[in-house]
Amino acid sequence: MKLIIFFFFCLFSVFSYTQDLAILKYKGGGDWYGNPTALPNLIKFCNDNINTKINPKPQTVEVGSSDIFQFPLLHMTGHGNVFFSETDAENLSNYLISGGFLHIDDNYGMEPYVTKELKKVFPDKDLVELPKSHVIFNIEYKFPKGLPKIHEHDGKRPQAFGLFHQNRLILLFTYESDLGDGWEDPEVHNDPPDVRERALKMGTNIVKYAFEN
Repeated sequence: MKLIIFFFFCLFSVFSYTQDLAILKYKGGGDWYGNPTALPNLIKFCNDNINTKINPKPQTVEVGSSDIFQFPLLHMTGHGNVFFSETDAENLSNYLISGGFLHIDDNYGMEPYVTKELKKVFPDKDLVELPKSHVIFNIEYKFPKGLPKIHEHDGKRPQAFGLFHQNRLILLFTYESDLGDGWEDPEVHNDPPDVRERALKMGTNIVKYAFEN
């Protein structure tokens, strides 16, 4: 009975918290804290351009904590290992199917670990590549070619993968794009203004989609 009450409390929390986002802290030794200036810059861009009122200082929440249910959008990044315990996986699954959204941005090197751990969260779901026509590429800014390429690593094309629940996109995994690097302060990677703008606009699409769907 207590578990049922807790679940419905969490469900209410996701829908009642209107606009905010948080950084997802995970186990395994990967640098979940990477790109420290990225989210503050993305938040400022969203607040300035699509009239959001997001807290300019994103909070950090642990994947196994009930605190994740306070946020309609979680952002996860890093370069290396990711590990979800059974409790972490169950908590994240409940969060996502109750209305939450997770954006995982591979900062180079996360992919083999993330795909393995997501099977703990949803054993019966597979990541599927999103078509260029998906609404997330058009909801505010237009990306007719799909996910933009921000940083070069292995010469591979950028890909956006998703997990769906009842036809709703609940998780976005951006691969070989490195959006977060493009959101960082200009002097961090010395990206040209047009590259940073593309990254910020795609990030804004993600935020808007997560808040409205």
